[in-house]
Amino acid sequence: MKIIHRVEDIQAADRFAIEHGTSAIELMGRAAKGIYDCYAWHGSTLIVVGKGNNGGDGYALAVLLKEAGHSVSIMELDSTRTDTSEYYFSKCLELSISISPFNKDNLSSFDVIVDCIFGVGFKGELTGKYKDAVESINASNKYVISIDANSGLNLRNGNTNLAIKSDLTISISNLKPGYYLNCGKDYVGEIKEVDIGLNTNGPKCYLLDKEDIKHIFKPRNNMSNKGDYGYVGIMGGCQNYPGAVKLANLGQTPLYAGAGVTRVIVPDCLKDILYPHVLEATIFPIPSNNGYMEFDIESIDKALNHLKAVSIGMGWGTSDSNIEILKYVLENKELIVVIDADGLNALSRLDLDILNKTRCQVVLTPHIKEFSRLLKCPLVDIIDDPIAKAEEFVSKYNVVLLLKGPTTIVASREHTYLVDRGCPGMATAGSGDVLSGILSGILGYSRESLDLGVASAAYINGLAGEIAQSEYGDIGMVSSDTARCVSKAIKKIQE
Repeated sequence: MKIIHRVEDIQAADRFAIEHGTSAIELMGRAAKGIYDCYAWHGSTLIVVGKGNNGGDGYALAVLLKEAGHSVSIMELDSTRTDTSEYYFSKCLELSISISPFNKDNLSSFDVIVDCIFGVGFKGELTGKYKDAVESINASNKYVISIDANSGLNLRNGNTNLAIKSDLTISISNLKPGYYLNCGKDYVGEIKEVDIGLNTNGPKCYLLDKEDIKHIFKPRNNMSNKGDYGYVGIMGGCQNYPGAVKLANLGQTPLYAGAGVTRVIVPDCLKDILYPHVLEATIFPIPSNNGYMEFDIESIDKALNHLKAVSIGMGWGTSDSNIEILKYVLENKELIVVIDADGLNALSRLDLDILNKTRCQVVLTPHIKEFSRLLKCPLVDIIDDPIAKAEEFVSKYNVVLLLKGPTTIVASREHTYLVDRGCPGMATAGSGDVLSGILSGILGYSRESLDLGVASAAYINGLAGEIAQSEYGDIGMVSSDTARCVSKAIKKIQE
């Protein structure tokens, strides 16, 4: 797993190294050497620099390119320099490297543009000459490399209104959260890391990779049966929203994810609608009233009997009986409960302390609007620092939280994982329902810690979406396309 550190901790590590004997000039030289080694430089290179040490990295890189015989020029948006950047600026002058003010009309004569305008501390919005420069670089159709930060991107949280769109981002020392959160993935291209010898401390996240979860999907023994791979349930649906639970299961989604048996638990008024669509799974009807499940303890007990995991809430609608059902399950059952969609709405109307009293292992799967309802805080507070908000929540409530977004955050009291798989084609109705089906399927047989099992399900979901998008395109792709590609995604992990 790759490690992601907070921007503040990376900056602190840099200061610590300098205060304890490693010069800033040495660190900048290491960074430049690492940057140089990350790319097969060719043709003519333009380095666009800003003030301070952000520009200093550009001057230092220019020295290495010139000494290696490459064609390199520098354009300055700001000539304010630190002592460290002044050192490498002087070396550029000694080597007669062309240095001039930024001119957007001259970008066409270069093959590669290197972005050294702003660094990891940037926040706010680009204005004036910086806005014009970034817009012109984005419109240049050149290969663009951003050094440490895509200028204009907030690396704490990935927020921006405008930033450099790079083909390659070279991260100095540690990966930053903003590469992955909120808007980050729309601006950051391929990411490569450069180690300059800093010792970064403080909280960290883990970026999940296929090798980290491969063992969960190891080939199965011939001497096995459906009972070895988990009985799981999908509980949801109401008269007004019958399609969601149909999609979440398709009669199949948890089975595509590897479960042994799936039980679809729905109001009895939906059973006739679902029978034609549920093939390998079984349907368990719950008595209903006005199109919603009734709080019928005997039926609920039978429905959940022998299940290892159940996903609750997809297309469930809003009713008082749903709140009673969820409360009863949390207070009386011992199984893995994935709460999604209308299940989260029901939970938000309960005292959340129930999450610390339950005998269940609870997984919550909100998007940020649902999460804001649970936290009872403004949406903007979550967008500003989603990792911190997720970690704050799980420190208070004993759950695994899966916070949906361009990159999924999976937080528990032990770990925080980031899962950056997924694609724009998944921005369609029912994608969260498919994820819930995958979660119940994998958690039905996974022997890993609950948080890693949840993260692996998020990874499979995103990878399945990517496979589906490669087949159907990002416009017009529907959630069932993702569901049909779940088994393909698992096979890809096994390769």
